[in-house]
Amino acid sequence: MYNNWLTIGPITIHGYGVMIAIGILVAVWLAEKLAKQHGLDGSKIEGIAISGVISGFFFSKVTYILTVFPQFLKDPAAVLGTSGWVVYGGILGGILGAGLYCRAKHLAFMKYFNVVMPTVALAQAFGRIGCFFAGCCYGVETHSHFALTFPGGSLAPAGVPLVPTQLLSSFGDFVLFVILYQALKNPKTENKVAALYLILYSIGRFLIEFVRGDIIRGKIGILSTSQFIAIWVLLAGIIMYIYLGKKEKKA
Repeated sequence: MYNNWLTIGPITIHGYGVMIAIGILVAVWLAEKLAKQHGLDGSKIEGIAISGVISGFFFSKVTYILTVFPQFLKDPAAVLGTSGWVVYGGILGGILGAGLYCRAKHLAFMKYFNVVMPTVALAQAFGRIGCFFAGCCYGVETHSHFALTFPGGSLAPAGVPLVPTQLLSSFGDFVLFVILYQALKNPKTENKVAALYLILYSIGRFLIEFVRGDIIRGKIGILSTSQFIAIWVLLAGIIMYIYLGKKEKKA
């Protein structure tokens, strides 16, 4: 909504960046606590987080480039210089980066994966609030009582009543965090938390895409890029959940 919070000389503090930073810091702090509670080395969380964040940002940008590839071929500098990112690319890239770090350090990846994913949902919830401040990831035009309008200078169309998809997504991510946090405390589901994240986040993301209004993210057939990815991530999550359930029964 109002992204420029403070300007000191040539430096401007943006609400978008502040919320992402808060989300990451809170997630790392909580993940360290959860790791210790589950008998893991909490000091390894920082390395996992750094690897995941770097890889996540990289793949988020790469995925965005793929969605606007014709424009990228015409003017690479213009595309690279924009604030365009694809969250799904960041999530999957972050998982890959964290997995490679765990492998390099000989850590039990799945145990850390389950512990970290509730905090990832929490970080996303803060990040979506940042999207609201920036005006990105906005919704379709609506004249419902829940519509919000953005001022000039925002990434969203100025003065147009829109579905507040950023806030809806943030609320959904906070709810997802609570569900995963409770699942991690339950002995019956603590080893399936990561699978639950993949399932529940994909369902929520698939649905919210129907009221997203920023068409720049690309389409694959009748589906948005994120909906297409969500289907495959959902299937992967279901397969993982079933596999882990059968593995527990055999044990």
